[in-house]
Parts: sequence; structure tokens; C-alpha cells
Amino acid sequence: MATMDDIARHLGVTKGTVSKALSGAADVSETMRKSVLEKAVELGYSRIPRTGAVRRVCIFIQNMDWEKPEDFGWEIVTGFRKLAEPAGYQVDIIALSLEIQKASGYDEYMLLHCYQGALFLGLSLLDPWMEDFKTCSTPAVLYDNCIKSNPVVTQVGIDNDEGMDMAVTRLKALGHRKIGYLSGALGAYIFQSRYASFFQALRKNGLPAQRELAGYGFRISECVEKHFPRLLARSCTAIICSHDLLAHMLLIHCQEQRISVPGQLSVIGFDDLPLCQYTMPPLSTIRQNRTELGKSAFYALSSQIEGTPISTLLLHAELIERRSTGGTSCGMAS
Repeated sequence: MATMDDIARHLGVTKGTVSKALSGAADVSETMRKSVLEKAVELGYSRIPRTGAVRRVCIFIQNMDWEKPEDFGWEIVTGFRKLAEPAGYQVDIIALSLEIQKASGYDEYMLLHCYQGALFLGLSLLDPWMEDFKTCSTPAVLYDNCIKSNPVVTQVGIDNDEGMDMAVTRLKALGHRKIGYLSGALGAYIFQSRYASFFQALRKNGLPAQRELAGYGFRISECVEKHFPRLLARSCTAIICSHDLLAHMLLIHCQEQRISVPGQLSVIGFDDLPLCQYTMPPLSTIRQNRTELGKSAFYALSSQIEGTPISTLLLHAELIERRSTGGTSCGMAS
């Protein structure tokens, strides 16, 4: 393992300069600090905590609310901390920004701030650090994102194939033969994954699987106002949505258009947000157990830190049936 002496020798500076740069001392220039960090990462230098010292990990969050119990990320963060803190880890929550990612690479940031690994929530495929994860040496766990072929990067989530198959299989059992799909923009890995899972589930159930049965867009209003009428015109009697907020907006739109749910249309969401119990009617959905996802994320991260490479950790999905799904006149009654 590389030492501070090795870094100093390669850069032609003193060990004291390297130590100051790594500790964030104010009397080291930003240029020198960056050079030291880059060389430290290149040489494989690691700041291993002293025996008995507090180990530090972090959760980077963007594009996701988490600070209140009703927020999507609350239970994930809580589940992670429930295992991490009793195990002796300090957990810092960091609002990830484009500025942070552009200022330094992932490995450099983690080395400078003495973090041994991180969980990432809400990353998009265009985030700069997504490229870093392909070659980084610092353990990272990505919720609903996937990086192949780097043994220190783990994907955690639920089994979207299983969840989508549950939804389609149940709708088929209720008599639905034309099922449509509305999705957020396919610039996110999770929406790409669920989109593919939807068509796979249709084919598995022997149902029509034409691409025209799906619509997606950046704005929820676009999906509801543009694509939903098109799906109705194709005689869809059930709609699966890529997430619950989209399904909720669809229910509101159906009320405004006097479309009876579930009398004329069945709707299923994805995630089981707290609001699903209070929509009109209460929303059927695929549940993610977010507390267990948080615990699984810590398990994966701590395993990576201890040297056990975990590629993917997926939890089972669960179909929660409420009153937004029902049978068709030509199929079985609900």
C-alpha cells in the first residue's frame, strides 16, 4: 500500500506538504492539494482509521426528498443508519451537487474527507461521477443505478422484473388484455429498467407487447395529457405507471374526465409512497420496503469495505392491492 512518503517522492515535495494537503490545511494551495489527491488515488493510497477510531461513511442524496417521515428517502436513510451507527460508523448526509462532482473526482473527494465508502440516492445517468464509478477504488453502493465490471461498486434495489410481472399477471387475472404503460423520462436507469420489465412481463403473460402501448416524458403532465389519450384510443383497460406520483396524477385526471377507476380503467403505481392510501381511490402499487433497502445498502457497503465484492443486491417486490384495480366486464370480477 502506498504511503505519504511515496506520494511526496513522486511529486518532489515534502511529506509534510502531503500531510497538510490530505488534511485540508489552509496553507496549501488548491493546485497542490489537487495534485496530491490525484497522485494519492493513482498510487492506491488509503487513509485507514486507527484502531478504535470512528469509521466514516456518507450518503450522497440528490433529486430525492428525505428529511421528513413521509419523504421517499426517509426510510432508506433510517434503515442504513439503524445498522451503520451501532456498528461504529459515523454516517454523514451530503446533498450532492454538480459543483461537488466537477470540483474533484469521486476517489479524490472520499480521500480528502476520510470517507471509506458511500451510498448514492437519486443519481442520474448524466452525473459526472457515474463515469468515475467505472474505475473508482473507493466502495460505492448505488440505489437504482448499475455500473458493470467494477468490483467495488454495488447496485441495490428491488427486483423490477418480479414487480412488473406481479402487476401484469394480476391485471391479466382480472380480465385485462390490453395493458398500457406510462413512465418518467428514460434518461434514468430505473425508468429504463422498469420500461424493459413491462414489455418482458407482457410477453411472459402472452399479452400484446407493441411499443405503442407505452408513453414516457420528462413531465408528468406530458404523460397524462399526451400519452394517456393515445393508450385509451388503443383500447387499454389498465395502466401501469413507473412511479406513484405519476399514477396519482393519472387518477386525478380520470376524475376530471369522468373516467371511472376501477370501473372503466384499472391503475397500478410503483413504490408504495405513503400517499397511496389516501388517493381517490386508494392506489394499488408495487411496494419497495425502503427500510430494508437501507439496511441492505449498508450490508453491501460494509461488505465492500471489508473486501467482499458484491455486484447486485435486489430485494423481492410486493404487490399491494387497493381499490384502483378491478375486473373487466369480459373477465373475472375483482
